[in-house]
Amino acid sequence: MNHTARYLTACLIFTLYACSQSTQQWSRELPYEPARTPETGDILHTATGHFVSQQQLFSSINHFPFVYVGELHDNPASHRLELEILSAMQQRHPGRISLGMEMFNIDQQIALDQWVAGELSVKAFLRESRWFDNWGMDFELYRELLEYCRDHGIPVIGLNVNKTLARKVSMTPLDALDEASSAQLPEMDMNDPYQQLMIEKIFGAHGAGVTMLESFSRGQTLWDEAMAATLVDYMREREDHHMLVVAGGWHVNYGFGIPRRVHRRLPLPYVLVGGHNLEIPEQKRSQLMDVELPAFPMPPVDYLVYQKYEVFSPRGVTLGVEIDDSDDQPGVLVVNIVPGSVAELAGIHRGDTLLRIDGVSLNENFDLIFEVRTRRPGDGALIELKRGSETVALEVVFADPQD
Repeated sequence: MNHTARYLTACLIFTLYACSQSTQQWSRELPYEPARTPETGDILHTATGHFVSQQQLFSSINHFPFVYVGELHDNPASHRLELEILSAMQQRHPGRISLGMEMFNIDQQIALDQWVAGELSVKAFLRESRWFDNWGMDFELYRELLEYCRDHGIPVIGLNVNKTLARKVSMTPLDALDEASSAQLPEMDMNDPYQQLMIEKIFGAHGAGVTMLESFSRGQTLWDEAMAATLVDYMREREDHHMLVVAGGWHVNYGFGIPRRVHRRLPLPYVLVGGHNLEIPEQKRSQLMDVELPAFPMPPVDYLVYQKYEVFSPRGVTLGVEIDDSDDQPGVLVVNIVPGSVAELAGIHRGDTLLRIDGVSLNENFDLIFEVRTRRPGDGALIELKRGSETVALEVVFADPQD
């Protein structure tokens, strides 16, 4: 396996762990044992061991300039919590709140601004932000949150670094980076002991060597430092402003990711909120990783929300084609067909050029991806395609991807 392949494999391991970590037991005892066994829906103030109501949670966190929520990316319960907190902040501080999101990078800010201004449809926003290229999760998980921001004029700030720089830093020691890449780096503190312990425990358990550990240490530090720098640049000139920050759990929990790095630059008060999944469906248990975390000396979050790990079922369907829009001709070229797929059953062939679906012109891959994702199981569509010198019209019927 070459270095790039090893890097991508380790990326997958890290992503799966970052998404699944909050299904694990925390790595230390809470300061106070709760008076009773927590139940789904409970909210625990970890410093005191007291349960609080949702309204008490909102009242408390509304005073902080920075509110960090560590999410489990594919759990709808995480996204409902974020929306509830954002709504509470909007009611308390109308016109003085913003939403910072790990899911977007700084190159997507123009599209985010246009979305909030109401200038883009969902299709145009997904196209302009290059959602399908930049974030692996289904847009429906984030749609309500983003629509709330648009409807209330709440600025959405893309926090992350672009993928090109992230890949370079992960694969190249900092002192060996080219001058242009080095100039893009934020201030990098590579010496946080708790982050290093976390990375060593996760990757050490999977046989990663020193080189791979160093690679992921650089990558994780870059993500956290870049997001922290973007937050500080935005908040420094905004007095009496409040920012909700949503990011994966390991960027927030225990405070050594984004929060501590923001505080180093701009020492304002902050509060950490995170979920702990009491109910884990069987199909999600395979995502749990057998890693014994270090005994961090601080609580994971200030407020622990006990949740159910809900199974998100994408509503979309698939056509079952691999496509290419790299030439200058109209339509998208079918370069491969998935055996048994909707496309194969409808009679689409490798080498066909798809021109239109239900009358909508297909000028690039995105057009087909978006149109297919708006369909539901049982829906039919008319696909017009070019095969050699003739134009063919085929009826397709979309099936449930799980069938």
